[in-house]
Amino acid sequence: MHQLQRAAESYPSPTMNLRGYDDVDSLPESLRGWAKTNPNEGLHEFQTEELHVAVVPTDTGQGQAFVVFDVAGIEAASSEDWWLLLLITGVVGTLGALGFGLGVLVMRRAVAPVAQLARVVADIDLDQRSGADHKRIESSRFGDDEVGVLAAAIEKTLDRISEFVERERNFTAAASHELRTPITVITGAIELLEQSDLSADDVRALDRVRRATLDMRTTIEMFLSLARETDDGLYSEHFLVKPMVCRAIDQQRHLLNGKSVYVDVDDLAGPEVDGHPQAFFIAVSNLVRNAFEHALDGQGPITITIKERELLVANQVSSCADGRYGAAEPLSSDGYGLGLGIVQRLCERNGWSFSLNVDDARVAACLSW
Repeated sequence: MHQLQRAAESYPSPTMNLRGYDDVDSLPESLRGWAKTNPNEGLHEFQTEELHVAVVPTDTGQGQAFVVFDVAGIEAASSEDWWLLLLITGVVGTLGALGFGLGVLVMRRAVAPVAQLARVVADIDLDQRSGADHKRIESSRFGDDEVGVLAAAIEKTLDRISEFVERERNFTAAASHELRTPITVITGAIELLEQSDLSADDVRALDRVRRATLDMRTTIEMFLSLARETDDGLYSEHFLVKPMVCRAIDQQRHLLNGKSVYVDVDDLAGPEVDGHPQAFFIAVSNLVRNAFEHALDGQGPITITIKERELLVANQVSSCADGRYGAAEPLSSDGYGLGLGIVQRLCERNGWSFSLNVDDARVAACLSW
């Protein structure tokens, strides 16, 4: 239609391969009847005859002239172009799909050794590592490329971990015997001395030795509990909380000698806990010890509240103690008995939680289970 417009504008000398007609009788027979109706100037399309006709005025002003454009050949060429474009699109799409599939295949083949190495590492049990596991992880099985380098690094790391676990087992087994034996001997000696006729000064000295021995036993049990890789089935015991608290208070009460401080124990629920009783007692004893050591004369009471899911140990703080308790890192082990950081580790090891809240009036340690 655009070509026909250009031809009509150049009439009576059309520059394209079109035919111009000055009168109606010279038009093709299929257009004569239409032309006699005196059509409006402009472009007209006849789809049945596949003709486009432009009606233009003549220079003499007499009648109308007609420019006829046969579009049958052009439409046929356009149809052929469409099929050609469709063919090109199909070829390009097929090549794109083949390229994508080939890329995925190459990527999978490249990643396959890494995935195999990951599965092998995931299946290795460090506690029961065998010779077959060592052969499966050998770097020589993965070539000299980047995967082989990674396999070699993992192989060395696993060897170091296995050696460390073995050393840890040997140490805890030896320490459990070698450290407990002298404590047992000292405890037996203390019991024998208690049966002797001692002076008042000797009795006080013996009490200090007994307390130091008890503290040493607790410390050994705590560190062995933290260092031991397995629990040996001791973490499934069922025990009451209040007897643990009362025992810790009795053991640490000597720290309140000479202080006018009252200890208030409030058992609100009488809870029971499933877990490691020795680890729980160590944590409770450390919290009680810290509270007793930092309690000031005449500033009390120290409140120990036992709830269904938590134990709260709180004592008041004076201005001279604010600097110690109000540090930026309250879980630091400096100056807090065996260390609140160790209590934190015990709780993490046994699935409990520990928090320390400090304000202007008091310090409150909370142990939750």
